[in-house]
Amino acid sequence: MTEPAVTEPAVITAPAAPAVQVDTPHGPARITVHHGRGPAALLLGHGAGGGIGAPDLSAATRVARAAGLHVVLVEQPYRVAGRRAPAPAAQLDAAWLAVVAHVRAELGGPLVFGGRSSGARVACRTATAGAAAGVLCLAFPVHPPGRPEKDRLAELAAPAVPVLVVQGERDPFGRPEPAPGREVVLLRGDHSLRSDVAGLTAAVGGWLSRIVPAPAG
Repeated sequence: MTEPAVTEPAVITAPAAPAVQVDTPHGPARITVHHGRGPAALLLGHGAGGGIGAPDLSAATRVARAAGLHVVLVEQPYRVAGRRAPAPAAQLDAAWLAVVAHVRAELGGPLVFGGRSSGARVACRTATAGAAAGVLCLAFPVHPPGRPEKDRLAELAAPAVPVLVVQGERDPFGRPEPAPGREVVLLRGDHSLRSDVAGLTAAVGGWLSRIVPAPAG
């Protein structure tokens, strides 16, 4: 059956600036900034073997820009260097926090951390150190496929700020439960979150509107 067409929110912000490199302790990261009306910004990190063009990251970018936020798409140093295998967690976190410091100095407003899969784990682990205003987790990998005993729920519980998890009902990486301060929205589909862009857009847009100030004008 053909899925119904999805009407995307209108984007009324400026186009993205050219990608720029940001020095980190583990080599240069790369950021692409879509400027909004301010003051808040959403930082989004990619999955372990993927890039910033993943469908769920693109959908989150569109809805955040439509709400007037700046959106900063972050490419980790290992991807900038052309490698697909991810760096160790400590290196990912240190590079992310270096980007956070750069973005905060440039934009000055509240920062929401986010990402898909591995990028969501980084966002959770660094939320406290980076003074995040909230954390958006797209397809958080609760455990390796078929290994529910090796869960990462401690990472998901680490942020002391509002957390939204958007997860596919058939995600082989598991499904987290809601908890105090943590909303979980289940969509049809799997780890890719490709199957329900409208549902993802509604979930992310509604959550952002509750945790970040609306831009003036």
